[in-house]
Amino acid sequence: MYVVVQHDIKDTETAFSRGERLIKNEGAPQGVKGLQFYPSTDGSAVVCLWEANSVEDVQRYVDDALGDSSINACYEVDAEQAFAERPLGLPASPAIRA
Repeated sequence: MYVVVQHDIKDTETAFSRGERLIKNEGAPQGVKGLQFYPSTDGSAVVCLWEANSVEDVQRYVDDALGDSSINACYEVDAEQAFAERPLGLPASPAIRA
């Protein structure tokens, strides 16, 4: 399944520092993988797309990693209705480039 996380960033410096763990999938539960990362230009919000076995696995992972630096709303994507194309000008993930 695919899971979207909407991060309402409360402490930009702390959230982005802690978020490095999420970007690199460090300590991710079995079956949880970050696929896309879309930060706002001012750092106040981020939207991410994950692949996972459950919404709860992603919720627990991002909440544990980010702590009180972000409020994280997670929900399952309706794969029947969703669509995607790779936006031009956005690089591949750091994990792929490494």
